[in-house]
Amino acid sequence: MKLWKFGLISLFLASSSALAKEPDCYGPERWAASMAFATLKNQGITDNDKVDFSKTQAVKLASEKIGKDKDYHADLYRQVQNVKFTEKSGNVIEVITINDATKSECSMGSVEVYVVSKHINSDHSTETSTSK
Repeated sequence: MKLWKFGLISLFLASSSALAKEPDCYGPERWAASMAFATLKNQGITDNDKVDFSKTQAVKLASEKIGKDKDYHADLYRQVQNVKFTEKSGNVIEVITINDATKSECSMGSVEVYVVSKHINSDHSTETSTSK
């Protein structure tokens, strides 16, 4: 009897988490990170020859369902990530990206890119994140 209840609870949890799953649009090789690099390049901040792409990191900061896409009627999510591009010189360029996505399409609009220039630590010391 306990095994049956465990199986039923496991099935419920698995199905509810699958239904609530957000779009998988995070990572250094995904659309938002690629658009962030293109923005940095277009602004003259860095270029392909300077960046060691094997060291690029992208971390999900937030994802929230914001409604339905008007054209495809799919759940629309707003996603925020932190992306760090490391140049061959060791300089790290850190950005925050914000974009909308659905489970089937990561590029549901433009990507907002914010360059992080300074971290203020809890001890009020600062660290410069980029050289520009």
